[in-house]
Amino acid sequence: MAAPERGPEPGPRTDTGPGPDTGRGSGTGRGSDAEPGPGPDVGPEPLTVPSMSAGPDFVLRPWEMSDLPLVREASLDPYIPLITTIPSRYSDAAAEAFVRRQWERAATGAGYPFAIVRSRDRRPVGAIGLWLRDLPEGRASLGYWLTAPARGQGVARAALRTVTGWALHDLGVHRLQLFVEPWNTASARIAEDVGFRREGLLRGWQQVGDQRRDMAVYALLNTDGPADDRAATAN
Repeated sequence: MAAPERGPEPGPRTDTGPGPDTGRGSGTGRGSDAEPGPGPDVGPEPLTVPSMSAGPDFVLRPWEMSDLPLVREASLDPYIPLITTIPSRYSDAAAEAFVRRQWERAATGAGYPFAIVRSRDRRPVGAIGLWLRDLPEGRASLGYWLTAPARGQGVARAALRTVTGWALHDLGVHRLQLFVEPWNTASARIAEDVGFRREGLLRGWQQVGDQRRDMAVYALLNTDGPADDRAATAN
């Protein structure tokens, strides 16, 4: 998992978390918390989250209230609630609030939150987000997580490749970055397979549970050249 962008919460916080994946070797990625520089005093435009195919077997789409079972499953994970705003103690009210927060993030221009859905049975298995806090500086960040049964099947790689290609080529973002804990070699391999390059270690970068954790930063520029099969198909 790559630790996800938390961003401002539009209400009482009922989910938690450092990263989207849990389990040693899960993938989570987190976006930067740096504040954008001064700019015109105009609110961001609302965003429309598209649906996109992520290879032949998965689809990325906006969050729906029908995704509450995914929130329940993620809340039971030992790591996902530490790095995301997934509630660590599940309730329908907390899960509904989480879904509404995803809608709010798009409505306020904070970013594009996607559910990752298996095509054959329409079952959601994880999440990926493109966060735009630093877009005035030409940067955006990515975060993603999967529930345990979906890991190790290329799902995170397909989702990351799809959103990366879309962000660089369709949206024209100059630099994408994500953050991975140093122990998370599986997520590091996923990022590198998609074309991200490790740039260094940020010491004490993120609060994970009750600890400050180091994060390795990975980045991909739109001048780095395309990775294989990175194009997305928007529906």
